[in-house]
Amino acid sequence: MIDTCVIRLAHIWTYFGDKLIHQDINFSLPQGEILGLVGASGCGKTTLLREIIGLQQPSQGEVFVMGQSLQKSNTDHGQQLRNNCGVLFQKGALFSALSVFENIAFPLRELGFNNENLLKRLVFMKLDSVGLNAKDAGLKPADLSGGMIKRVALARALVLEPSLLLLDEPTAGLDPIASEDFVLLLSELHQELHFSVVMVTHDLDILRDLCTLVAVLADHQLVAYGSLASVLSSQHPFVAQFFHNKRAKRVFQSQGLQY
Repeated sequence: MIDTCVIRLAHIWTYFGDKLIHQDINFSLPQGEILGLVGASGCGKTTLLREIIGLQQPSQGEVFVMGQSLQKSNTDHGQQLRNNCGVLFQKGALFSALSVFENIAFPLRELGFNNENLLKRLVFMKLDSVGLNAKDAGLKPADLSGGMIKRVALARALVLEPSLLLLDEPTAGLDPIASEDFVLLLSELHQELHFSVVMVTHDLDILRDLCTLVAVLADHQLVAYGSLASVLSSQHPFVAQFFHNKRAKRVFQSQGLQY
């Protein structure tokens, strides 16, 4: 049987020492969907992202990416799978000593890409795709605004044309205008490139405007998964606290979602 899902988590348990983080997490993400991962601080959202990309191994269970088990892949195959994933870490995680150009070029150079003319074309193409220009290429991260840092980090995450994009709080620290611009940019790129997305977020507007699926972590478990409308119908206490407060109702009812 061919696994058509870009991600499948099968019975994932995670412990840090004796501390339980994840208890029997199971879900599948179809190709092309945008998943918003929600949960209280410290519930293991970023840990789950790290397990999906293969930066961390779960204590039990299997992670399948593009139909292949990360746990059963050899070193070379595992690296190939990771190369097909782009990651945007919190705060961008740009290399402070490198220029914008070299930050975006970094994944290509790590893979031994040595055609400088083609490399320049690829980097400038990605700069343009995120709304930046050649003049920005020589800047250092310290010279960039918060919104520009996110755009450069997104360009770096997309430079290898990945099928899967993992984002950790992509709009954290941005003002409302910059946040809205970033969401619009990501939506346009998604429509053009058709990648799949797993995104840790607390941003209600992103959940409403961008995410096609929502997953909720609470009490070490996946307590809700599906469309936003279906998640809103969950009776779990954390869902009620997060999705049914006054601000959330204003945000979601503007879209005609029923409570």
